[in-house]
Amino acid sequence: MSKKVVEVKTLKVGKYVILGDEASKITHIQTSSPGKHGAAKARIEAVGVFDNQKRSLVKPVDAKIDIPMIDKRAAQVLALMGSDVQLMDLETYETFELPIPDELKDKLIEGVEADYIVAMGNMKLMRVKG
Repeated sequence: MSKKVVEVKTLKVGKYVILGDEASKITHIQTSSPGKHGAAKARIEAVGVFDNQKRSLVKPVDAKIDIPMIDKRAAQVLALMGSDVQLMDLETYETFELPIPDELKDKLIEGVEADYIVAMGNMKLMRVKG
């Protein structure tokens, strides 16, 4: 599991963070400064990349938080098998199967290139090229 530690104040919308042991994409960040002696706090709302669960977190802006190392890769579609697709990585020529996301069901055809991500031991098909 590859991850990096950063401060909460460096996070931005659209970046990734680890919430509840799951890689999540940040959808909203709100910061508030409570008063004279209080520390500024950040409320982070994110959606899980692999499970689509909404998560939120409130932490001081100078606190440390883990972010996942997301590896974006390209693959070629070898075969469509019901609700799964067989892919071949274009760098390592490794073949593997992934479930087809609902938004890509009509776009996938054999021989086309697709992008997928690897993070924290999970893989997900993201988009179809072309």
